This record gives sequence, C-alpha cells and structure tokens, in this order.
Amino acid sequence: MKNDISSRPPDADLAGLKLIADETRWRILRALRASDRQVGELVTQTGLPQNLVSYHLGVLRQAGLVQQHRSDADGRATYYGVNLGELAARYRQIGADLAIPAAITPTDLPRCTVVFLCRANSARSQIAEGWLRTLTGGRITVRSGGTQPAQLHPMATQVMAEAGIDIGHQQAKSIDALANLVPDVVVTVCDIAREECVLWPDVGDRLHWSIPDPVAAGAEERLAAFRTVRDELRGRAEGLIGLLVSVARRA
Repeated sequence: MKNDISSRPPDADLAGLKLIADETRWRILRALRASDRQVGELVTQTGLPQNLVSYHLGVLRQAGLVQQHRSDADGRATYYGVNLGELAARYRQIGADLAIPAAITPTDLPRCTVVFLCRANSARSQIAEGWLRTLTGGRITVRSGGTQPAQLHPMATQVMAEAGIDIGHQQAKSIDALANLVPDVVVTVCDIAREECVLWPDVGDRLHWSIPDPVAAGAEERLAAFRTVRDELRGRAEGLIGLLVSVARRA
C-alpha cells in the first residue's frame, strides 16, 4: 500500500532509539524523569563519574531531550530536567509507527494526595494544582502551598482560563495550613521552596521541577512568561500522572 505506515523511513526513529539506548544516557534520563537535579545529585543518583555525566548531559541537551535552568535560589547552580514534550513526541512517533495503543483511564489512577509547593503560592504551584486536578478528573487529591505565601496572581488565573480551567477559587496559603495532610507525593516547583520546605521529611516521593518564576519577568514579557509556564506545567502534570499510574500498576 502506498500509505502503509510500515513503508515510512525509519531513520529518524532509529536515531532517537539509539540516542537513548546508550546505557549511561538511559540511566541519566531515568534519574531525571521524576525530578530535576543538579550534576552532583546525578552523580550520586547514578554512581557515574562527573565527567561522564556532564558529557552525556551535553549530548542529551543537544538532542533536545534535556533542558537546563539556572537556580533561582543560587545562581551558581544549574538544574537539569527531562524535556517531556520532546521525549513524549518521540515516544508517540515510535508508538504510531509500531501501532502501539496507549491510554490512561480514570480507574487506572491511584487514590493519593499530591502537594505542590513554591515560595509565594501565587502562580506556579497554583497552576500545577489546577492542571493535575483537571487532568485526573478530581480522582487525585491535590493541594498547593507556599513557604512565604502572597496572593493568587491574576495572570495565573487569566492564562488558565485561556486553557478552559478556572482556578479563581483557589487561594494562596502557607504550608503550615497543610501540616495535617499526609501527602504521597510532594512536588516543589521553584528552587527556593525546595531549600526552604521542612515539612514531610519522610514523604515517600519528594520531587522537584525547576520552573522559572513568571512573576519575575519584565512587564512586557510577563504574560508570555505565564503562558510558557502554564504549558510547561501541563506537560509536567501529565508526566506525573504517568508516574503515578506506573507505580500503581507495579503495586
């Protein structure tokens, strides 16, 4: 057949498979899959030499599979994270070429509690809360808080409304207001909160997403920055759902 999917050139997909099939790069991607990390943390997590980790991070960055963000807490430090959008696109292409079905139904989702934290609880953690609650149909209990809470930023409400999600009812709150919760997963979405949060030291999964603060953008760029963060957090939330489902299926 002229349009048979098996007749399409496999070169691009094979190149992507070869890129991540390298054992070292695979270990790095797995270490970054759930949480953004610094090079030193990757060295500890993988047991690989620092020069090897740095080299393969460079390869993955050049391929667009890993992104970096200079820490808002300490400008000398850099966080690395998986570019979930690019990784998902390659995964979908491979799945399409091999006609592999993939779907998550509400019954696949575990009953659990997820808490998102940032410093002010005004934008990033609020957006993440809105996405995860919406994407899971409310099956997962989702809360957010701040180490130094302010007020819900109007642009956070605006950009989520553009995506059809109302977070106007959400309120900024201190992490102390969440102290009675027993979360299964805690996700810090800003570097400063990662350093400041002292609650839940024994939580099963403590993850970090190094997301730039859109409030810090200049006045002319701020709305665009909020939209970028909104879209980044949607991909991150979708990726978190995949992790939760994977853990539930293995249980």
